[in-house]
Amino acid sequence: MNNFEKYCTRFVQSVGNKEGAISPTITSSASFGYGDAETAEGIFNGSVKKPLYSRMGNPTTAKLESIMAKMDEGVGAIATSSGMGATTLATMSLLECGDEIISIGGLFGGTYALFNETLKRFGIKTTFFDVDELESIQNTITKNTKIIFLESVGNPNMRLPDIKAIAKIANDAGIALIVDNTVTPLSISPLALGADIVVYSTTKIISGNTSALGGCAVFRAINDGEDKFKNSRYSFLAKFIKGAGKMALIPNAKKRAMRDLGMSANAHASYQTLLGLETLPIRLSRIIESVEKVAKVLSAKGLNIGHPCLESHPHHERYKSEFTNGCGMLFTIDMGSQERAYKFINSTKIATITANIGDSRTLALHMATTIYSDFDAETRKFLGITDGLIRISIGLENPQDIIDDFLNAAKY
Repeated sequence: MNNFEKYCTRFVQSVGNKEGAISPTITSSASFGYGDAETAEGIFNGSVKKPLYSRMGNPTTAKLESIMAKMDEGVGAIATSSGMGATTLATMSLLECGDEIISIGGLFGGTYALFNETLKRFGIKTTFFDVDELESIQNTITKNTKIIFLESVGNPNMRLPDIKAIAKIANDAGIALIVDNTVTPLSISPLALGADIVVYSTTKIISGNTSALGGCAVFRAINDGEDKFKNSRYSFLAKFIKGAGKMALIPNAKKRAMRDLGMSANAHASYQTLLGLETLPIRLSRIIESVEKVAKVLSAKGLNIGHPCLESHPHHERYKSEFTNGCGMLFTIDMGSQERAYKFINSTKIATITANIGDSRTLALHMATTIYSDFDAETRKFLGITDGLIRISIGLENPQDIIDDFLNAAKY
């Protein structure tokens, strides 16, 4: 298992300061003084690089954004108030009434609701596909398609997309590809695989301890020569490309989404997220190893486990070839019925029952009666939500303790 050693050095060296206060400074101010009228003008037109207003950025948050951008080798990043804030910022900065999204994979319930309910109210259409329906995805692209959106790992259906193949479809058609990489930071590098924007809920494994709500969107650079974002489909970007060049997606997102929708990160959450980043490689490496061990043992003991490390999973070969650094902290247990699922959840001593994932402690949730409780039967079937499905997020506990606890809970 890759222990992400380069990130251990990079994050610790980037978060702490060499002089003065070693821990990052929290700039707890909503507004900033400009000093004189000329400086104020420069700040607003972008020629002076100083804070404008905390809704548009904060020095503590800027440090987080810089490290997140380097993590994915992007040109820049924008931190937000939540993971849904990051998804909304990334999508709404590129969309207008009449546009279309192609959404691929299992999809977190909040993302599905955003696309299928909220954006629909504003005249934006979304078509949903399974990860392997590549021909149908390609055939569904129209002149109005602006975004292809996918999760690096289906949450919670644990299906794995062929990101390179989907990126080729998007790039050949000149369409933006956005990847939600919340479950697989460090393990997967979507920009290197052909994506244009990567979104995270930093609340999850990046922060890792349930203390900070946050999100982040990381953007690739606009190419000097030909670039999909220079075609007529994205004509609104022309003024940003003229003014900001390779950085154009950043001011576009800030002015077409953050400025008006206000999904801004706060300094305290950014500080807590920075502290989480310092230990992310070590935590994630351990958790990925534990996930495989726990999933394999529970499966061998007869539990219905959903994880691609198992030979029975339809994407097992893809997991071995394309997800060599693991696919995050999740697996599922299907207990066959709601009654049996409830008995399992209520009998476990280790798992905390919550809607979060990626915590330092192991978490569990019955999906059909919580996050997906207001979805109809057809939608739940498409998303892989059965009556007995429990989503498990493995934490830092001893994996054998988790195994023993889960096997005991499954007896009831």
